[in-house]
Amino acid sequence: MPSDRLFLITGATGKTGAPTVQILLEAGHRVRALVHRADQRSEALAAIGAEVVEGDLLDFYAVSSAMSGVSAAYLCYPIVPGLLHATAIFAQAASEAGVEAVVNMSQISARREAKSRAAQQHWLAERLLDRAAFLTTHLRPTFFAEWLKWQWVRNDGEGVLPLPFGNGHHAPIAAHDQAGVIAAILQNPAPHDRQIYPLVGAEELDHYAIADKIADTLGIPVRYQPIDIPAFAAGMTARGAADFLVQHLSNVAQDYQDGIFAGENNLIEVITGHKAMTVADFVNANRADFEHDGSFALRDKLVHS
Repeated sequence: MPSDRLFLITGATGKTGAPTVQILLEAGHRVRALVHRADQRSEALAAIGAEVVEGDLLDFYAVSSAMSGVSAAYLCYPIVPGLLHATAIFAQAASEAGVEAVVNMSQISARREAKSRAAQQHWLAERLLDRAAFLTTHLRPTFFAEWLKWQWVRNDGEGVLPLPFGNGHHAPIAAHDQAGVIAAILQNPAPHDRQIYPLVGAEELDHYAIADKIADTLGIPVRYQPIDIPAFAAGMTARGAADFLVQHLSNVAQDYQDGIFAGENNLIEVITGHKAMTVADFVNANRADFEHDGSFALRDKLVHS
């Protein structure tokens, strides 16, 4: 029997939003998917039973309308200017609508002293949401496993990861595992109120070890090629990345080298009941994406071995 609870998912066509919609629908709930524009991705959500509405998170009236009748909501804002404005709108609209709980997508680099403007704004957005009466949970994931395919270069029978991460470590976390956490908390928010969860994957590795895991899975040579942060920033700018994003990525690359993204825990398993995906699991699930260059591949930064 369908649930009488209604969940609002923002960023609903994104890497965490889309699987969250699917998980909640499969659990028998009603889901309203807020999308920036209608496209094939939003049509796919409608096809599996989501109520799709178009709107901008910077439009108070659109967000208020989307919030009507909602039990709990997921807030996910892209790495572009406007997060604090969007969070204020979201908090006010949720409060007026009597929303019980909000799950907020933050990031592991969010802190008062962050040099990334986006990371510092995430910390401020957390503090803003903490002042609301509704239940609030903040998710701070380390780098997504999806980074491995976004920056991937497939070059003459080998794979290369040209990245500015030095010898730092992290445990790559798949977006689908994060969606499991989001859906679980939305359905049972009370135990998670005012919690800040650093979300990490199955195993902490440096990028040399990550390259080895990918190589073992794909059966081809794979190498990690460290590049310096200014070269990475220049490459991203040349590919058309906005200044705000480049400033963020440059500073979190330094954070990564300084250990901010490191750490292991079992929060994925505790909250969702299943273990986090390993690098091998992720690569196996996305093999087709490793047959070609990723969307942000910096091929011009390659040093041939």
